[in-house]
Amino acid sequence: MWRCNLLVLTLCARAVAAPPTVEDARKFIDEAEAKLLTLNIDAQRADWVKSTYITDDTEAMAAKADEHAIAVQVDLVKQAKKFSGLKLPADLERKLHLLIVSLTMPAPADPALSAEVTRIVAGMEGAYGKGKYCKSGKCLDLDQLSRILSESRDRAELLDAWTGWHAISPRMRPQYRRFVELSNQGAKELGFADTGALWRARYDMTPDEFAAELDRLWLQVRPLYISLHSYVRKKLREHYGASVVPAHGPIPADLLGNMWAQEWTNIYPLVAPKDADRGYDLSKILKDRKTDPLQMVHYGERFFESLGFSPLPESFWQRSQFVKPRDRDVVCHASAWDVDFVDDLRLKMCIEINDEDFRTIHHELGHNFYQRAYKNQPYLFRDSANDGVHEAIGDTIALSVTPEYLVKVGLLDHAPDASRDIGLLLEKALEKIAFLPFGLMIDKWRWEVFSGKITPEHYNQAWWDMKLQYQGIAPPTPRSETDFDPAAKYHVAANVPYARYFIADILQFQFHRALSKIAGCKEALNRCSIYGNQEAGRRLNAMLELGESRPWQEAVESLTGSKKMDATAILDYFAPLQKWLDEQNKGDQTGW
Repeated sequence: MWRCNLLVLTLCARAVAAPPTVEDARKFIDEAEAKLLTLNIDAQRADWVKSTYITDDTEAMAAKADEHAIAVQVDLVKQAKKFSGLKLPADLERKLHLLIVSLTMPAPADPALSAEVTRIVAGMEGAYGKGKYCKSGKCLDLDQLSRILSESRDRAELLDAWTGWHAISPRMRPQYRRFVELSNQGAKELGFADTGALWRARYDMTPDEFAAELDRLWLQVRPLYISLHSYVRKKLREHYGASVVPAHGPIPADLLGNMWAQEWTNIYPLVAPKDADRGYDLSKILKDRKTDPLQMVHYGERFFESLGFSPLPESFWQRSQFVKPRDRDVVCHASAWDVDFVDDLRLKMCIEINDEDFRTIHHELGHNFYQRAYKNQPYLFRDSANDGVHEAIGDTIALSVTPEYLVKVGLLDHAPDASRDIGLLLEKALEKIAFLPFGLMIDKWRWEVFSGKITPEHYNQAWWDMKLQYQGIAPPTPRSETDFDPAAKYHVAANVPYARYFIADILQFQFHRALSKIAGCKEALNRCSIYGNQEAGRRLNAMLELGESRPWQEAVESLTGSKKMDATAILDYFAPLQKWLDEQNKGDQTGW
C-alpha cells in the first residue's frame, strides 16, 4: 500500500513538473498584469498621500502598501523566470523581460527583510521631505535654502545655506548602507549581480553595453562642457576673487546657484556677456503680469493642445498639488503622477512664479501627456520606450519655449533680434550642458556602491571624487566620512534611478531637431518652435502611443530616423555658443 501511494505521488510530482507551455506563460502574464495594476494603484494612492501630507502614519501606510506591492512583484518576477528559454511570441517574451527587470528596489524574499527595506526607503524619503536647517531659533526648508543659493551673492550666506542643507543627510548613512545590503540581496535572488546591474538591464541591451553607451555619449559633449566650465570659473573668479575661485581647478559647489551644482542658470547675471543681453526676463514678465500657479500650468497645457492633444481631465485640476500648503510638510520635488494608469493624472509641485518653474511645468506635463498616450497598451507596456524618453518629452517641448513662442502666447511683444542669441544660448547651456556630467555621475556612484567597488567607509570621498572627475566641482568646505552628501539629493534618498535624466538631456535635442525638421522650421535650431504644428504633434503622439511595447531603439527611430542616441544635435544647437566660448577662453587653461 505504501509503495503504491509513493508511486502515485511520484507520478503526480512528474506531472506537476511538466515543462511550461506558451499557454501557461500567457495565462501567467495576464493574471500578473491584472494583479500588478490593482496593487500599484493602491500603492500610488498611498504614496500620493505620503508625499502631500507627511506624517509618521502616512509614511507607515505608504511603506505597507509599497511593501505589499513589491513582495507580490518579486514573487511574480521569480515565477516568470520559469519561462526562461521557452520560445514565445514577441509580445509575450517582451512582457516577461520587462517584468523581470521592473524592480528598482528588489526586496529579499524573506518577508521581514522585505518589510525592512521598504521602511528604510520610506523613512529616508520622509526625512528628506521634512529636512530643515535650524539656526538661532529659525528653521529653513529646502525651498528657502535653495532660494538663498539662487539669489544671494554673499559667500558667507551661500556657504551657510549649503552646509545647512547637507547637515540633514548624515543620519541616513547607516540606513543607506543597510538598504544597499538588502537591495543587493533581492537583486541576487532574481539572478542579477547587484541592484545596479538590474537597473542597467532595462535598456534593451546588456548592463555593460548600456554603461558603455553612456560613456560614448558623454565623450561627444564633454568638450562643450569643459569650455562652459572654464568660462564660468573665470567669471566667478572675477566676482568672488582668487582666494575663493582658483584660476585653474574645480569650482566650489556653493557658488553655482543650485544646491547640488547640477544647473547653473541662477548665476546667469554673474556670467552674462555684456554685449549679448538675452533681451527679456521671463521670470520678471510672469511676476509683473501677476501670473498665478494655475495660469502657469495652463500655459503648459495649451502648448500640448496646440499640437493636437486633448485637454487634461477635470480631475487633474481638482486633485493636483500646485502650491505648498501652509499647514503641513510635503515633498515639493516636482513630479507627474498617473494614479490609476488611465486618466487620473496629477501634478505635484510647489510652484514658484519664475522661468525655471515655467519650464518645469512643461517637463512634468510631458510625463502626463505621455502617460495618457499609452493608456490603451497592456499594463506592462504602459511606460515609456525607456525611462529617459519619458523625461525627454516635456523637455523637448520646453526647447520650443523660444522668444517667438512667447510672442505667440502674449508674453512678449516682439522677439529679440538674433544678435541676442549668445545670451539665450549661454543661459540654456547653464541649464542643459552644466547638467550632463551631474546626470551621469549620480548613477555611476550608485552602480559602484551596489557592486561593492565603493565601500561604505568611502561613500562620501567617492562621491566628491566623481564630482571632481565629471563636473570639475569641489566641496566648499572640508568633508569627511561623518558626512553623507549623496543623500542630500532627493533621488538618492528616495532610491530613484538617475541615468534617465542624462539620457533625457541627450534625447530632447535629438527629438527637437527631428520635430523641427518635420515642422519645416527654417530658423537656426535654437530658434525653432513646434508650437501649433499639428503634423509634429501627430508624429510625436505616434511614438508616445507605443509605450514600451517595442524596444526603445525602434521608438526613437520612428521619430528621428535613427536607432541610436546621438548627442550631435546638442552640438548643432549650441554651435554658435561653442564658437563664442572658445573666443572667450583663448589664452586660458581649460579643464581642471
